[in-house]
Amino acid sequence: MSSYSLHQDDYYVVLQPELPEEILTKEELLEKLLVLLQTFPDSSPHELEKFNDLTEKALFLRDNFCQWNIEPGQYFQWYAIRLEN
Repeated sequence: MSSYSLHQDDYYVVLQPELPEEILTKEELLEKLLVLLQTFPDSSPHELEKFNDLTEKALFLRDNFCQWNIEPGQYFQWYAIRLEN
């Protein structure tokens, strides 16, 4: 049996209220998380406080979480997926 980590894949499905699901690459998800961190700096998870650099925060968020509750009724979810050829 091979060892497999979802975070080794390069694609993520992204869910947000009232928006259609999106399929993003690792880099596109990172860019979206960077924008959200800039837009909602006070609602980021407290685990990100140890990082000073915004990119480090976004990377940690992408690789260690799958949901961010931005504000009441607004969330951002992402799940690693494997696209088959």
